[in-house]
Amino acid sequence: MNDDFFGPAIPGLFLIEDLVDEAAQLSLITEIEETSLAPFRFQQWTGMRETASYGLHYDFTASTLSEAEAFRPWLDKLARMVEAKCELPGRSIVHALLTRYPVGAAIGWHRDRAIFGEVFGISLGTEAVLRLRRRQPAGFSRYSLPLRPGSLYRLSGEARNQWEHSIAPLQQLRRSITLRTLA
Repeated sequence: MNDDFFGPAIPGLFLIEDLVDEAAQLSLITEIEETSLAPFRFQQWTGMRETASYGLHYDFTASTLSEAEAFRPWLDKLARMVEAKCELPGRSIVHALLTRYPVGAAIGWHRDRAIFGEVFGISLGTEAVLRLRRRQPAGFSRYSLPLRPGSLYRLSGEARNQWEHSIAPLQQLRRSITLRTLA
C-alpha cells in the first residue's frame, strides 16, 4: 500500500504495487482485446476510450443502472482476489469496467456516481498518472499518484467522496480494469 510512516497521503487512497505480475498482465490484456468494446459515451459526447461493462452497467445518458453480462470466469477470479487483498466481504464487487485507452486518451475530472461505493483500478501495460484534486477556498489541493503496470489503486472514504480524480493523457496504449462496490 502507499502508506508511509504517517499513513496514506490522502485518507482512503491506497496503492498496491504489483498486484498482478507481467505474465498475468499479458493474460488480462489478451482478455480485454478479445472483448467486444464500444466507444465510451457520456451524455452527448463520445470519448476516445473503449469500454465494456460486466455485472452492472451505468448509462450516463439516462443516469440509470442496469444489469449487464455476468462476470466472465477470469474477471470473477480477479474481483475475488481484489476483495481478499482489500479485506472486503465476498461478492461485494459487483461492477467491472474494461477499458482500452489509445494514445492521447484521458479521463476528465470527476467523482464516480454516488450509487457506487469503493472504486478499484488495475492499470495494465503502461504507466499512467492518477491525478486527484479537492476544491479549497483559494483553489484546489492536488495530488498525483503514478500507477505502474500491474498496480491496484483503491478510492474509499475521503479520497472517494471528497476528491475528484482523472487520468492524464496517455503517451502509450493502456488498458485498465475498474471494479466497484455499491454504496
